[in-house]
Amino acid sequence: MRTNVNLADDARQFAALYAYARGITLGEAITDLIRKGGKAASLPAEKVDFRRSAAGFPTFPPSGRVITTEMVNEALEDFI
Repeated sequence: MRTNVNLADDARQFAALYAYARGITLGEAITDLIRKGGKAASLPAEKVDFRRSAAGFPTFPPSGRVITTEMVNEALEDFI
């Protein structure tokens, strides 16, 4: 269905970037984002279990995967 809508500049820019990144039209991107938003709104909120280190800093619970310095350096090299 064809319709006209007024979007805030930041929302239009986000939808346009989303469309470009996925190789779809702006209309398809807006439809996809609305559907994803509807699904997310109907899901129960996920409780995050934050813990505190001995120094009092918030930490995430262990997940079994450790991020090493080498992994960070490699990611930085890819980013730059």
